[in-house]
Amino acid sequence: MYQGVPDTLGSMVRVDTKVQWTATSTRAMRVGPRIDVESDMTRWPDRRILDLLGIEIPIIQAPMAGSTTNEMVVAAAQAGGLGSLPSALLSVDQLKGALTSIRNSTKAPLNVNFFAHHTPSFDPAVQMRWRALLAPYYIESGLDPAAPVAGAGRAPFDSAFCEVVEEFKPGIVSFHFGLPEKSLVRRVKATGAKIISSATTVSEAVWLEENGVDAVVAMGFEAGGHRGNFLTHDMFTQVGTMALVPQVVDAVNIPVIAAGGIADGRGVAAALMLGASAVQIGTAYLFCPEAKIPAVHAQALGDARDDNTAITNVFTGRPARSVVNRIMRELGPLSESVPPFPTAAAALVALKVKAEEAARSDFTNLWSGQAAKLAPRLSAGDLTRRLYQDALKVIEGRTQA
Repeated sequence: MYQGVPDTLGSMVRVDTKVQWTATSTRAMRVGPRIDVESDMTRWPDRRILDLLGIEIPIIQAPMAGSTTNEMVVAAAQAGGLGSLPSALLSVDQLKGALTSIRNSTKAPLNVNFFAHHTPSFDPAVQMRWRALLAPYYIESGLDPAAPVAGAGRAPFDSAFCEVVEEFKPGIVSFHFGLPEKSLVRRVKATGAKIISSATTVSEAVWLEENGVDAVVAMGFEAGGHRGNFLTHDMFTQVGTMALVPQVVDAVNIPVIAAGGIADGRGVAAALMLGASAVQIGTAYLFCPEAKIPAVHAQALGDARDDNTAITNVFTGRPARSVVNRIMRELGPLSESVPPFPTAAAALVALKVKAEEAARSDFTNLWSGQAAKLAPRLSAGDLTRRLYQDALKVIEGRTQA
């Protein structure tokens, strides 16, 4: 529920560039620059997420499968925010390796993210129809339209992944597309991890609270990448961040994290005023040198405008926001002929590779939110700190006006 915002924040925050520090008894040792914590009045007015997750600043680096690197996670965490490791495109062994690498670099709180979708049954007719739609593109690219394609590529959270959580015990585990089965949720909770999941409507947020999450991400329609919807699949009634966040705040008793269309300090400050305790930011981190994206994706982000992204299902079978490209214009952006998530992606791989070799983005999923143009061009650590500091300046300026 909404708790309001103090009238003043006092003096501004400063950055302490000490290389290493030891936190209070409830915090782990953090390496790298941090925000000075001498006075609570210089920190975020709503401490619910900070205290719940053990972080110092209310900036959550979004887990972006395929784009987020271990280096990005570490940098965001060392800056005092919450680094998030996406697992949807990793095998169990790859996840273990990533967690080992991150833990060797920082002891700061870590969020490990998983998809909670259900793998669909194989439908030959649906797959054949999809391959037929793509056949002209294969022929144009000099590829065999009948060539076998790889598997689905995005794995849901299951017992094997849960064993990794039980072994490594990350402090936070987050899910996209709802929650996995209850037995798995119980096992995650037994490790002591806090659980977060995304909601795109008030009903989804209430459902998540009733099913045991510790915080909810209110994901506005402006957000880039896959929509987190799971109770509704109607993209025509999805809600924007400005309308969604305060309604979710009013409907649940757990902390709310705002996401979607937030890429600078003004957006972070606005989220606080709407009742959010923290923000989750994705697109802005794609501009960081730590991000791993194709050159055509980087170019598309650099050219992104407020009006050249759209929600599409043609890349994976599930709605996601991308910069508009050729396949979205010609087959979508939303098509009933696309196979169910995540099986649509496999047939696009060869086309994507061929086009990218020619510096074309025709078949590349160019994930981006609507506020890409607002994002600072900084390293992941500097971005995390800048977002926080700029938000405090905005809030202080308004409260002292």
